[in-house]
Formats: sequence, structure tokens, C-alpha cells
Amino acid sequence: MARSGPHPEDGSLQDAENPRAAMLDSLPPEEVVKLLLEDENNAVKAVRARTAALAAAAQLMADKLAAGGRLIYVGVGTAGRLGALEAAECVPTFGLPQSLVMSIIAGGPHALARVAEAAQDNPREADQRMRRAAVGPQDVVCGIADTEISPFLQAALDYARFRRAAIILLTCAGQSPSAETLADVVVDLAPGPEMIAGCTRLKAATALKLVLEAVSSTAFVRLGKTYGGLMVDVRPTTPRGWQRATRVVTRLTNLPAEEAVKLIKKAGGRAKVALVMHHARVNAARAKELLIQHKGLLRAIIGDLDLVG
Repeated sequence: MARSGPHPEDGSLQDAENPRAAMLDSLPPEEVVKLLLEDENNAVKAVRARTAALAAAAQLMADKLAAGGRLIYVGVGTAGRLGALEAAECVPTFGLPQSLVMSIIAGGPHALARVAEAAQDNPREADQRMRRAAVGPQDVVCGIADTEISPFLQAALDYARFRRAAIILLTCAGQSPSAETLADVVVDLAPGPEMIAGCTRLKAATALKLVLEAVSSTAFVRLGKTYGGLMVDVRPTTPRGWQRATRVVTRLTNLPAEEAVKLIKKAGGRAKVALVMHHARVNAARAKELLIQHKGLLRAIIGDLDLVG
């Protein structure tokens, strides 16, 4: 099991009072804003302190996805909503099928816009939702906790373990021996007490959002979804998507935009296939074969292009 390092002994509980907030309600708006934003810096520091565990989580995620598994985010409240956002955004960003990344939140879709506190304490609902998602040994389940691990999340991770899925736990709940039995990789963050005690949509949410972005983006980079900093696996289904795909192909081929569009259409609307067709001088079918052969890694096929100019 990969873990991050030990927490400092103080400032690890989100419900603790922040001494800098003692006169918060007496301050003018500009000072309140300043304090809140300054406190957000601690979220960034907390995430930076966990780079080794984040890298382990990203590699586990990439390995399971490469083997044909799915990525399933699970959480309650704010943490669950962050997981739903991450699942929704990964699909179009990296050209993924809708079924590859999903989210489970206590209370279901209703909880994305409303508080569902009763569901957070309902392990039976967790079992039902995990069973409905058909979680299995091929999948990687990413549990997210902005405060203590709720009965719902505990039950969901227990079910994932029973089904032999790989498990990642991202938590601001503080270091806990029980976490070691819940997940293969634990990223335990210590952003410190919130400026408004217990309001985890502030600093804890920021830390978790940063972690979710870093882990998933790293995993998909490892899976060949980018070339340099370009999203080469974009699959255009809208005018904006076509503009993005055209820019990527134009950038990496030096073709005029009109020619890039024609090439993408010949590639079946897949920018990465179009790029292989151009640089390897092959048809679409052969380009797809090469991508399968090289596990989707574009650089392994076309080499290092000059992206500095």
C-alpha cells in the first residue's frame, strides 16, 4: 500500500476552530475575502506535500484503465459533488466513452443540487448503488472524503474491497489506521482547520479538487491522451469540438485548417488517428492498428515533434 507521510499533530481536523477567524464577523468585506484567499494557500501546500501518494494513485488508475477497467468516484456531500464533476469533465476532455468514468454520490442525482444527509449515513444505499454499478475486480474505485469517512463511503469501499476492485482514498479526515484497510492507495491531506469551522466546501474542497485534477490528468497522460500539453484524443461532436481538434491537428502537422478538417474526417473524426495517418503516411485502418500496437501512445509512433516554435 502506498501512503503519504505523517500529518502534523495540529490543524488536521476540519471542525477545529481557526485562530485567524476569531474576529472574522467584525471585519470589512475586503479583509474577509483576503483571509479566505490566504487560507486557500494551505490547500495547495497540503496537496504538494503528498506528491508521492498522488503519483501512486495516478499509476494505479492508469493501470486499471489500461486493462479495460472503469474509474468510479464515490463520495457524499461536497466530496461526492466533486467526484461527479470530475467524472463529467474527464469524458469530453480526454475523448473517453461515457461508460468508462462514472460517479456515485449518497442520495443519487438529487444530491448534486440538494443536501441528502440521511443518505450519507445509509450503508444499505451504498451497497445498492455499488451493486447497480456492477463494481468488479477490473475497476478502480476512488473514494473521496472532505471530512470524516461517512457510513455510506465506508460501506461503498467495503463493497469495492469485497468485489476485489482497486481502491484509492482521497481524504481530509486526518490520518487514520482504519484507512489502511480501506484502500490500496491513501492520500491523506492536512489543509488545516477551515476559516469557518466545519465548512469543508472551502479549503478542504479546494485541496480535493486539486488532487482529483492531478491524479486523473496524470493517469490519462500516462495512457497517451496527450502529446505534450495538447489533448490529442479529442473526438469532435460539436462545432467547438471541431475547432479544438482542428487546432491540434494543424499544430502538429502544419497543415492549413481546411486540410486538417479533411484529414480528421478521413480518420473518422478522431484527431489522434488523423495525426498518425499524416506522420506515418498510412490510411485510417492502419493508423488505428498502430495506435493499438503502441497502446495509444502517439509519441511512440510519430516521435518527438518541435513544439517550441
